[in-house]
Amino acid sequence: MTELVVLGFNSRRQAEEVWEVARQLSKEELIDFQDAAMAWRDDTGEIKIQQAVNAAKAGEVGGALWGTLIGAIFLVPVIGLAAGAAGGALAGKMADVGVDEAMVKRIAAQLEPGRAAIFALIRRSTPDKVVDALRPYHPTVLRTSLSKEREEDLVEALGVPVAV
Repeated sequence: MTELVVLGFNSRRQAEEVWEVARQLSKEELIDFQDAAMAWRDDTGEIKIQQAVNAAKAGEVGGALWGTLIGAIFLVPVIGLAAGAAGGALAGKMADVGVDEAMVKRIAAQLEPGRAAIFALIRRSTPDKVVDALRPYHPTVLRTSLSKEREEDLVEALGVPVAV
């Protein structure tokens, strides 16, 4: 089952460091993300969002591949490529999988200027190793879809209070 975990950080730089730590943990197969996003408020209060995966772009690439293949079968690969890319991009945009953008914007709007948050939909993980890697960054648990007991365990393991 996929779980949502939203962690808050004192700065964008700190969140970016954790973003890289998470990418490394993923390469080591210690965590498997369905999706992830990072949001921050700059010093002027403007909200910025960075998605880990652009669904439209991923759909476009997959659609282009399939379109070219189908186009090659019917001896019109260029048309197949264009139609596949357009169809894939549309399907990617319409597919509502991953971190909910409206929720990201809502939570980001509550951040103080200069602060950041990482949103992660996690398929599976090795919790003790992931927590050990995150603990030095002192993240604040902003929101989760974990059970109350598991959320309390996460907060205790990270050694930081839950944000209200």
